[in-house]
Amino acid sequence: MQLIRRHFLRLACAAAATSAVSRTAEAQTYPTRAVRIIVPFTAGGPATVLAHVIAQPLTETWGQSFYVENLPTGASNVGTATAAKAPPDGYTLLIVTPSFVINPSLYAKLAYDPIRDFTAVALAVTSPHVLVVNPSFPAHNVQELVALVKASPGKYSYASAGTGQSAQLACELFKLAFGLDLLHVPFNGGAPAMNSTIGGHTPIAFNALPSAAALIKEGKLRALAVTSGQRAKILVRPEVKERLAAIGFGVSISSPEEFQAQIKSEMARWAKVIHDANIKRIE
Repeated sequence: MQLIRRHFLRLACAAAATSAVSRTAEAQTYPTRAVRIIVPFTAGGPATVLAHVIAQPLTETWGQSFYVENLPTGASNVGTATAAKAPPDGYTLLIVTPSFVINPSLYAKLAYDPIRDFTAVALAVTSPHVLVVNPSFPAHNVQELVALVKASPGKYSYASAGTGQSAQLACELFKLAFGLDLLHVPFNGGAPAMNSTIGGHTPIAFNALPSAAALIKEGKLRALAVTSGQRAKILVRPEVKERLAAIGFGVSISSPEEFQAQIKSEMARWAKVIHDANIKRIE
């Protein structure tokens, strides 16, 4: 998950904000007013939690308010387009998730260009996806799961947070790697997908670790595997790292150049997965 300024930020952090500021005319005095951090998802999710974790220390460090604004709907496209239209002055930051590099290949039309309209600041944190199953499911590791699915092609289904979401693509990559025939059951978000797996309706699921960690610890789900570098200021503070670790995030800050290169490579990578998995584009 990352921060970007209207020109693009992954998870905003002091280092990311500093990089963004150095490109503005107000580099000597930035910030002189409040800074908006756009989260293109509903409140309460991992991206919003992350934004609030870093907003407070940013406010304390810079002496100006860094506030979080949720702009959900449209699979993150609405909030991202809003950020793309904001002045490129460092006062609008955007937290992005894998949807930022997936959506250009998934949607026929977007109101923004992830390369042209944004400037990469830093990859601030990473969070793997986790492969989970219902506790009663007979597979206790990946090898057993692969053998079980191969023995009965098309019999088993897996849940995800929705068509085209990063969790589905993670599973499609898993399927392609092992030649598996698994039925995808999309839900409107990670929570209902997890509930379906807990209930045994879809015995397998892929989800972001922050959303599944508590359920795994409580024994409601069994984890089989996770999909899984730096400069910092604020994000390496012990208290901030501890809060992020508790919800499944690992600090991983890159330079703007490294982050920009990663955006381009990830766009190409997931475009290939969408093509190979025969996922239809959304009009």
